[in-house]
Amino acid sequence: MNLTPEGEVLYEHARRILGDIDDLDQLLSKSKGTPRGLLRINATLGFGRIHVAPVVGRYAALHPDVDVQLQLSAHPPPVSADAFDVCVQFGAAPDSRVIARRLAPNRRLLCASPRYIATHGMPKTPAELAAHDCIGIRQGDDAYGVWRLTTGRGAKERTESVKVRGNLTTNDGEIAVSWALEGRGIVMRAEWDVQRYLASGRLVAVLPQYRTPEADIYAVYAHRHQLSLRVRSFVDFLSAAFTKFEGGVR
Repeated sequence: MNLTPEGEVLYEHARRILGDIDDLDQLLSKSKGTPRGLLRINATLGFGRIHVAPVVGRYAALHPDVDVQLQLSAHPPPVSADAFDVCVQFGAAPDSRVIARRLAPNRRLLCASPRYIATHGMPKTPAELAAHDCIGIRQGDDAYGVWRLTTGRGAKERTESVKVRGNLTTNDGEIAVSWALEGRGIVMRAEWDVQRYLASGRLVAVLPQYRTPEADIYAVYAHRHQLSLRVRSFVDFLSAAFTKFEGGVR
């Protein structure tokens, strides 16, 4: 037996209302120091699997009265949607209807395998990227196939936009990194995903003198969830876990 579409809508709204009642009860009662109720979390696929899921597991062990649902998706859900209590995403949400708490610094890096560089050479300028095999990742609202690299600071800051090409494209960042490790091209990927390979030498930095777009990590939630102990406690727990990594998430 399954719920009808109308039943699904009623069910989700009822759960949200019951969650709001729990929040109000905790504010007004002696139980306000114990998080409880349903906590719905969203995160991106690779980052959520590697970094968010272990933190969620530890949080649930500490707070057995909280029922935690973690859903991973390729893109953050729309701000207008009320499907989640907390969304862990790259970049602050450009909307005043939500709170975006910065959890950790992060940036995107260009890298390739030593084998690829030995075969194709190391680019010296952004313009030279156009002649290389660049691995495409279809994610977010960024212009597809355009990489932006910046030098200088203040009045001397200069950003170059390069239209890159390549015969490999995916919407999964882990697949893109695996192709780069196999020597199939240059990839632009978040630091958290490639730092271990740069440290081990399996990947090398490309054009490290240029800055690529930042991708700081945020916990995003609605203003009304400031009253929710389970949301506030989870975001605090997540922030503490991430700040243990020097220089951001690794």
